[in-house]
Amino acid sequence: MNKYKITNLTSSKTYFLNEEEKEKFFKKNKLQNYNITNLTEQKRIKRNKILDTIQLTTLFFAIIITVVLIIENNY
Repeated sequence: MNKYKITNLTSSKTYFLNEEEKEKFFKKNKLQNYNITNLTEQKRIKRNKILDTIQLTTLFFAIIITVVLIIENNY
């Protein structure tokens, strides 16, 4: 179930709604006066960025350790 942050552009009032509540909300209100942000998607993107950083850091340290071991064994 996706969660949404809906901000009224004229009054800057913020609503936090799920999918069902969002559909009911926009049946009563016009879509043009609101900014809609999918919080579930933002959370997923943030988590993926953190995992990418961990992956690249681990790869970097693995390369450094491999180079150090090769130098140590051959010289």
